Amino acid sequence: MLTLPNLLTLSRILAVPILMVLLWYPGWQLGYATGFVLYCIVGITDYFDGYLARAQGTVSKLGVFLDPIADKIMVGAVIVMLITTGGGPDGDPIIHGWNVIPALVILLREIAVSGLREFLAQLSVSVPVSRLAKWKTTFQMVALGALILSGAVRDQLWVHQTGVISLWAAAVLTLITGWDYLRVGLKHMD
Repeated sequence: MLTLPNLLTLSRILAVPILMVLLWYPGWQLGYATGFVLYCIVGITDYFDGYLARAQGTVSKLGVFLDPIADKIMVGAVIVMLITTGGGPDGDPIIHGWNVIPALVILLREIAVSGLREFLAQLSVSVPVSRLAKWKTTFQMVALGALILSGAVRDQLWVHQTGVISLWAAAVLTLITGWDYLRVGLKHMD
């Protein structure tokens, strides 16, 4: 049960509180820089836990259960921290104003899709991850990484702008892929 892929997944979950502490203090640029490095390491382990599980033939029920939870915990925690702490160059939160909208879209979709997958699993209906959903995840991970990094390099506005543009792109893809999941789910509801 405690295979290397599962240990990597568990390490991603355990990294979340550390990342939250690093992002807690708005003026602590070193914390944001360290948080960015940790976020990148977590992203790499996200890739390798699945790759190793498939390559070694050690895909487990625990891994299948924990992997999406680890992703959602990380994404949700980072979004909340970037909305609530004042890590931006002017003391505002890194995600503020209109840019809170795509962040909320992403959070709400994660919750809705989790509930929908749980419902469909009870019916033994599997919804495979689409190529578009993988692009959504890519934009989302780039967005959050760039936004964390922008708290460390406040004088590089292009980093923040890259994060914001990627966040909006991820939100658009989030709506599209969320609708795809909902369409499948609606077919199985009375």
